[in-house]
Amino acid sequence: MTDLPDTDYTQRFIFDDSDTRGELVALERSYAEVLAKHPYPEPVAQLLGELMAAAALLVGTLKFDGLLILQARSEGPISLLMIECSSEREIRGLARYDADLIAADATLADMMPNGMLALTVDPTQGQRYQGIVDLDGATLSDCFTNYFVMSQQVGTRFWLYADGRRARGLLLQQLPADRLKDEEERAASWQHITALGSTLTADELLSLDNETVLHRLYHEEQVRLFDVQKLRFRCSCSRERSANALVSLGLEDAQALVVEHGGNIEIDCQFCNQRYLFDAADITQLFTGAGVDTPSDTRH
Repeated sequence: MTDLPDTDYTQRFIFDDSDTRGELVALERSYAEVLAKHPYPEPVAQLLGELMAAAALLVGTLKFDGLLILQARSEGPISLLMIECSSEREIRGLARYDADLIAADATLADMMPNGMLALTVDPTQGQRYQGIVDLDGATLSDCFTNYFVMSQQVGTRFWLYADGRRARGLLLQQLPADRLKDEEERAASWQHITALGSTLTADELLSLDNETVLHRLYHEEQVRLFDVQKLRFRCSCSRERSANALVSLGLEDAQALVVEHGGNIEIDCQFCNQRYLFDAADITQLFTGAGVDTPSDTRH
């Protein structure tokens, strides 16, 4: 397990003698890609990594084609944390923050007081769904656990850790009663499995491979570990999407915007820092239906 073919993956497991499933996530390359786009302070980078890990775990629990969006907002030093993860397991993220107000040892409550956590499922087909819960836990792990208690009524526990280099997470979730029909026996099994999960330290999860983690926690249980599912960083921005945003303004407003900005409209992607430039000739071409492929520069 230490020689996995990739650094970014989730891996499911199941308890054969209990109605409980689990999933582990490891993110390195995609986490590094997100952090490389902005000079995040360490506490912000850690929270962003934890939210990335949560998104990667959650996308595996949802049966849909589309986009999962996690947004944590507050009026504190971090005004926004945002992660998008597609059903194709492509992930991106960003944070908005005031670095001058963030101490090196800042907690979630320090950085995001009176915050809200929104989970949005935006399917390719069908209705959009959003659930919202207060950021009232000591950690993001607590907040996601609370979210499932409040909105889903499904026994669920999260453990999320990130250190600026690697983001890791563990999810445990109850399944419908099958192996254990007795309610007291079922509750005792869930309490036992989650209590053992709570003994896992950040250092262990961040440094050990999945098989070792599961052996340390559940060597007395029958656990089946499934194949890894890869993830990768990818930003969904494009010149075409930027052009569509300009078309939605209308010809006159788009032309006025070019003049107002000295001959070039710059559209920046906040996720990846890609910059798309449109001049007067581009605008004319867009509104004559000739497309977006022009000699104009697109640069980082």
